[in-house]
Amino acid sequence: MADHGAVHNHVLRWADVGFGVTDLHGKLSWANPALGTLIGVPSDQALGRSLPALLPGAPETPQTGMVVQAAGQDGDDHRWLEISCTPLPGGEQLLYRIMDITSWRDRELEATQQANALRRAQVLGRMGNWEWDITTDRVLWSDALLDMFGLEPGTELDYAGYISLVNPDDREMIETTLAVARANGDRFTYSHRMFVGVDNERFFECFGEVICDEDGTPVRMMGTCHDVTQDRRLQDELRQLAEEDPLTGLPNRRALTRELERQLAAGGTGSLLLLDLDNFKDVNDLRGHAVGDRLMRTMAAALRERLDPGQLLGRLGGDEFAVVLPGCEEQDAAEVAGRLRDAVAGLPLVAGGATTRMTVSTGVAGFTSGEGWEAVLANADLALYASKAAGRNRVTVYDPGHYADTAKRVSVQDRLRKALEHGDLALHAMPIVALSSGRTLGYELLLRLEDGQLPLLGPADFLPAAERSDLVLEIDRWVFGKAIDTLVAHPDPNLRFDVNVSGRTLEDEDFADFVLDRLASSGVAPGRLGFEITETAAVTNLDAARSLAHQVRATGCRIALDDFGAGFGSFVHLKHLPITGLKIDGEFVRGIDSGTRDAVLVSGILEIARGFDLSVVAEWVERPAQVEMLSKLGVSVGQGFHLGKPKPLGSVLKPPDGALSGELPTAEDGRS
Repeated sequence: MADHGAVHNHVLRWADVGFGVTDLHGKLSWANPALGTLIGVPSDQALGRSLPALLPGAPETPQTGMVVQAAGQDGDDHRWLEISCTPLPGGEQLLYRIMDITSWRDRELEATQQANALRRAQVLGRMGNWEWDITTDRVLWSDALLDMFGLEPGTELDYAGYISLVNPDDREMIETTLAVARANGDRFTYSHRMFVGVDNERFFECFGEVICDEDGTPVRMMGTCHDVTQDRRLQDELRQLAEEDPLTGLPNRRALTRELERQLAAGGTGSLLLLDLDNFKDVNDLRGHAVGDRLMRTMAAALRERLDPGQLLGRLGGDEFAVVLPGCEEQDAAEVAGRLRDAVAGLPLVAGGATTRMTVSTGVAGFTSGEGWEAVLANADLALYASKAAGRNRVTVYDPGHYADTAKRVSVQDRLRKALEHGDLALHAMPIVALSSGRTLGYELLLRLEDGQLPLLGPADFLPAAERSDLVLEIDRWVFGKAIDTLVAHPDPNLRFDVNVSGRTLEDEDFADFVLDRLASSGVAPGRLGFEITETAAVTNLDAARSLAHQVRATGCRIALDDFGAGFGSFVHLKHLPITGLKIDGEFVRGIDSGTRDAVLVSGILEIARGFDLSVVAEWVERPAQVEMLSKLGVSVGQGFHLGKPKPLGSVLKPPDGALSGELPTAEDGRS
């Protein structure tokens, strides 16, 4: 048989765990080599010496699992020893066991640091993780996730407790998603709402996967939850800006036509009302835009109060409102319109000590499945014009005979289409001028109809008709194409054009690519071409306007917000639109030299523009006194009849001396 004593001695000699025997006072009587290595004194030299003295911190009485920090061979304290002291049989000797646990302690410290870093990252990123042991039905949640749930770290929370915190409307969806994932072993994702505390709803986005054993049986589910409440609320705010009229808080044209389209697609029937205030322009001219805005808000509130749930009221723009009445026959809709008309007539408008009463004209058009929303809107529009023609303050139900009554107006689109085909559209150029020197910095291009037919139609006559059809999309492309071709033919870098983009074209997803591709292939410097979108169009189509602005700026083109200040809450929109310039609405410039408050408003616009690093152009500059006042305020660029009237583009490009007209020599030329 093997000599067990020899084996034990061999093991003790070569073990990396130190063993030593001392008397009750700690004096060493025996030690293996490993002990000498750990205490830094060879074991044969340590005999007869006190072990607690050789190893400060070592226990002098029986004790187990004590951890001490010891000096290393290089003198640092980065060494950890686990020491146990137990009495030997007889009670006269003590056995010391010493083990170096430095590497284990370092790993533990590293793991702790990583766990803390992960927890901190989860807290900062509003993210947490969970693990569900399917066999034991136990769910482990990270402290960061429990904190996001409004619970203390370490809280025991089973699946039933978790689902009870979720919004009841989302519970079935979560349970179905998890059940399908467990059945298929697939990854999964879902979003849900949860109430954290009292009346504090949070939004979470969750991702996870199923872990299966070797037999393919699901044993665990792991996932992460990300608190996306802020992102969700920002999206809601942007959606609200895109689909809400900023003045009245009602759905805008985009939201209202979308609802009408949804009703028609679902096979619904009903009626559409179009309401237009009578002689509203007179209110704005006589009482001012502030009174007009107040009237709009008052009217919106009065109309909303008199409609039933499910009947959608919206503002199409200006003084025009619309109501979608699902399931409402035309005659019933006419009765609703009559009540709304009476409500408007009963609204007193007090301004400047005088009381004014308004009236409203209304058109009614029924709709059924199979129709397009454009046709329904056109029918209601025809009925509205019939109410206006009959003396206003009336309700008219659409009749096919109304088409004949408005043939003249409808024929405008035919004239425009023919003009586009036969080259009867023309561009005029209105100079944009440096106020201090009179130098022309560029031109705004304006569309004219020159088909030789009577009656002559100005932009105010034909552009609204174009906006009501897809024809405006072709016209805008023609204008931009003509502008680029002209810039190619006249490479003078000082020749710059600004071109207007219609509200309908903003919704054309291919428009930006069309213009920018044409510009790139032509070799024209992007800075020579500028885009202008009206503030009203931008707010109505905020997502589309923001997309166009991003694409335009990325190529180096300019893009300005036209008629700035005309809308309600104009400054709010600046942070959502990456534009390069503003054109101050002429309403603020018209009386700026007559001691009105317009100077204060213009100063405010300038301050905001400087903060956003935007260029500024003042419109409607019609008198020398306006130039003087604008210059004092810090406006350096303007346009208007005093600075230069629109002229045919050809006359601007080819003056008598044959050179390009890059300057406006005198103010007299602007008054001609």
